[in-house]
Amino acid sequence: MRLLALLVVFSVLTFAQDVLQVKDLQVKDLELKLKQIDKMLKQSNNIWLKQYENIKTYENLTQEIARIESKLKKTKDITQINQQKIALQTLKKQREFVEPYAQNPYFQLLETPVLTDIPQITNPILIVSGYSFIKHLDGYKSNMVHNEELLSLLIDTLKQYYDIAQTLFLHHKQNNPLEAKDYNTKVLETKRMIQSLESAQKILKTSNEIYFKNIEDIKNTLNREIKDQFFKMLFIAVAILAVFLFGFSLKIALRKYLEGNRVYTVNKVIDFSNITFVMIILLFAYLENVTYLVAIVGFASAGLAIAMKDLFMSVLGWFVIVFGGSVHVGDRIRVLKDGALYVGDVLDISVLRMTIYEDLTLTTYMQNRRAGRIIFIPNNYIFTTLLANYTHAGLKTIWDGIDFTITFDSNYKKALKLATEIGRKYSKGYTEVTRKRMERLKNRFSVRNMNLETRAFSMLEPNGIRISLWYQANSYAAISLRSTISAEIIEAILKEDDIYIAYPTTKIIPTGSDGAGNKVSYHQASHTGNNEAGNKNQWS
Repeated sequence: MRLLALLVVFSVLTFAQDVLQVKDLQVKDLELKLKQIDKMLKQSNNIWLKQYENIKTYENLTQEIARIESKLKKTKDITQINQQKIALQTLKKQREFVEPYAQNPYFQLLETPVLTDIPQITNPILIVSGYSFIKHLDGYKSNMVHNEELLSLLIDTLKQYYDIAQTLFLHHKQNNPLEAKDYNTKVLETKRMIQSLESAQKILKTSNEIYFKNIEDIKNTLNREIKDQFFKMLFIAVAILAVFLFGFSLKIALRKYLEGNRVYTVNKVIDFSNITFVMIILLFAYLENVTYLVAIVGFASAGLAIAMKDLFMSVLGWFVIVFGGSVHVGDRIRVLKDGALYVGDVLDISVLRMTIYEDLTLTTYMQNRRAGRIIFIPNNYIFTTLLANYTHAGLKTIWDGIDFTITFDSNYKKALKLATEIGRKYSKGYTEVTRKRMERLKNRFSVRNMNLETRAFSMLEPNGIRISLWYQANSYAAISLRSTISAEIIEAILKEDDIYIAYPTTKIIPTGSDGAGNKVSYHQASHTGNNEAGNKNQWS
């Protein structure tokens, strides 16, 4: 029995020793783990831990200031008093830096961003700003979620630290009182820290829930407004497309019933109408209050009426030109401005100006000596500048004239007859066309019975008798017809013996007389010795 009892005691002692060894291993493992957590916390950049350290620093500084102030009351040594005052002043300055963190703990981390300048998506341009604001809201939410995760992670780590310190405190409480006291301090400090952070966590969760709800409401509103704008853009695009398709169909339909310049004019009017309808659609689609439109038009018209007078006059001139029918594309016009004279064919009539091509005409031959230029004429010139239309109301002809001078002793009646016959020969077709057109114009204008036949006139001039021939010519080829008739007149005169073209000559009178020389009538004129006649035998 004694042997059995000894064996039992030995077994119990051995088991107790093994248990103590196991506990020692666990304590060392816990101590190592506690050191690792402590090191991790010291090296951590967790903003919540930094905020708590600032609060703790404020409390430590406050305690130290109170201790020094209490010590100053008891100290009578002047040297110590001065040293303590300097230390006290330094501590107070340090406390000023961290004082905001103590007065409002975690205020920077618990404060939610103020949602201001929330855009209202009222037009397509603001869609970009709406998406940008939603992106900012997501950024705010992401930052706040990240802060909440950091706080939760820190509290979990501190709770683990607290459990380990509490276990080690209980283990060393009986065996090693000094170490137990150290662990007890860590337990109390960690508990205090956990309580402070958990209080902040509750506030953060509540504020985040409210803030996230506001963010979602704003995002839903913005997404709805963006969606509405997309659908509005779609409807507007369909309406604008319908306007242009209707205008295009109208152009095609009218081409069957209109000809010439009227097609171009109608196309211009349709294009302008399309643009006007599009502007009206856009205005009524995106202008919520009509009174704004009235105010905008009022202020704009008041300011622009002075600053852009010429522009408005050009637009008004376009209306007068297009709807008045004074000038059409393809017409030949003549414009006089500041002494400059331009004759050309109208290529285009836009809202602000007319574009003409300066053709080779009698004007370019006699004055400009230039042709082939593109001339831009503001539409407001129609109110202030002389503008002549060579082809208005379907007329394609103009009166053109050729003047030449013969000597006083020439047979002027024959010259008139020759000029008239030649002019009638080449302008007969144009005269008939003009007569038919003038008959049509009697329904629109007060046209009298005009004499459209080719005519020639004789006028006395200081240096001879001027023969003025007038005939109908094509507005676009007047210079060519003038050249042809001029050459024909010269050839006809050179064949005649009693018609002499007057040009600057010098006559020598060898004997004193009245200056008339050997004056003979044109019936008795001969070729011999007549300087004005020249040598006409070659034309006989």
